[in-house]
This record gives sequence, C-alpha cells and structure tokens, in this order.
Amino acid sequence: MPVYEATVSASDGTSHGHMLDLIGGGKTVLDVGCATGYLARALVERGCQVSGVELVPEAAEEARPVLEQLVVGDLTTLDLAAELGDARFDCVVAGDVLEHLADPAPVLRSLVGLLAPGGSVVVSTPNVAHGSLRLALLQGRWQYLDRGLLDRTHLRFFTRASLLELLHDAGLSVVQMHPTTLDPLGTEVDIDAAALPEGIVDWVRAQPDAMVYQWVLRAVVDDAAGRAESVSAELEDLRRTADSLRAELAQASAERDAARADLEVVRSTRAWRALEPVRRVAGRVRRTAS
Repeated sequence: MPVYEATVSASDGTSHGHMLDLIGGGKTVLDVGCATGYLARALVERGCQVSGVELVPEAAEEARPVLEQLVVGDLTTLDLAAELGDARFDCVVAGDVLEHLADPAPVLRSLVGLLAPGGSVVVSTPNVAHGSLRLALLQGRWQYLDRGLLDRTHLRFFTRASLLELLHDAGLSVVQMHPTTLDPLGTEVDIDAAALPEGIVDWVRAQPDAMVYQWVLRAVVDDAAGRAESVSAELEDLRRTADSLRAELAQASAERDAARADLEVVRSTRAWRALEPVRRVAGRVRRTAS
C-alpha cells in the first residue's frame, strides 16, 4: 500500500479538509492508515487526542511523536481490540483505506467495536462511477496509475450504493456526506475528449454522482439514536435543497418577468404594429391547415 502525504486544512474542499470538519475538535480519534501522521497533526492542533494504525513501519515512526498509541501492522490480521486494550474512541477515521482491502467488511465491523458511546466513523474512498471513468470506459480504457481513482493498489471499487451497503452491513448509518467533486475532464484519467461523440461529455456530467470524485462521510451506529440523527441530517439536506430550488425559481421568475418586459417594449414599436396584419393572416393560415 502506498504511503500518502498531504497538506491538511479544514474547509478547503479536499477530502482531508472534509474529514477534519466531520471529526471536529476535542475528540479522541483513531486514525486508521495514519501514514506519516499528517492528518493526526492537524487533529492534535484542534485539541484531539489521536492514536494511529499504520502498515508501513517507516511511515509509522514519523507519525509516532503526535500519537497517544501506535499500532503497526496489517489491518486484515491485527486484533485491534487486543492491541488497543480498553481504549475507545469518539471517532474512528478510515481515510482512503477501505479500497485497499480485499475484504473491507470484517475490518469495518472491528472498527465499529472500538467506538465509544455516541461515537462515529469517518470514511473517505474514491467513486468508481466518476464521469472520467465512464468516459474512459467508452474508449476502452482502464489504466492503473500511481495515484487517484485507479491507484494500482486499489482492490475494491465503490459507488454510492455499494459504499452505503458496506456501511449498513457493518451496522452503520450515514448522517453526513461531504463528497469532493472534479470535472470528468479534469482528473488524472486519460481521456481523448476530441474523439468522443458530440454532446457525450455534457451528458455524462449531468448523470447522478458523475462529478463526485471521492465520497467523504460520517456514520454512526445504526440504533434508535443513530437513526434519529440520520433522519435529522436528511431533513437538513432536504431543507438546503428546497432553499436552492426556491432560489432557482425566484431567478427563473425574475428572468421571465424581464423577458415579458422586453416583449412589451418590442410590441410597442412601430415595426411590431406594422406586422400585425401579417401575423393575423399567418394565424388564419395555420388554423385552416390544421
């Protein structure tokens, strides 16, 4: 598995920024796949106490100074409950981890067992239904790379539906989703846009989730409290959608009123009045033809 490095800043629109926002401050956090500790450092600056799990020993040693506890090893064989003792966490983070596991389901279930009451899991993973991959497949391309959607070390690929199914099977309910977005022609995926049929790029852009590059979400244990939080989050999303639709409707109404005003101006001109007999004749011809 490659060791990623990133500059982390809250609310910057990146997956790491979204994760910081979803985790919050002052939490006990388990950073699964902590790499060199770049996310852990940002969390510590926000008052969090962070423990980490990392496969690559060299990266783990870089992270060690900022971690409360460090476990080095393979997630698929580690007994994290035994390694971490009685430690339980307000948040378990799996950033760009699940796609590297041949069978992420049992690992995710074990991570759920490490949550403190009221805790949550924060996950980020690439979207295999991104428009760039749809367009590449239309051209018969599926080229693995060192980074990105087709990282050569990815073993699993997720759409919205398959990711939600994985979380549900682990006993989790999604309460917040902050995906990152990229245009289908703006990623690392090789596409010959000039060779595509006219209009196909715009059609793909308009498809559900085609602009989502990574899923970034927070999920809670699917009990009554978790379901209530999920419903509350869904209602908030619906409220934002309704506000957006109202704004679009207001804009459309304003444009309609402006068009009507322009039409009235045109109708008041001498040229429009001069054409009135012609329009009447044309109307009679249409009625006769029908």
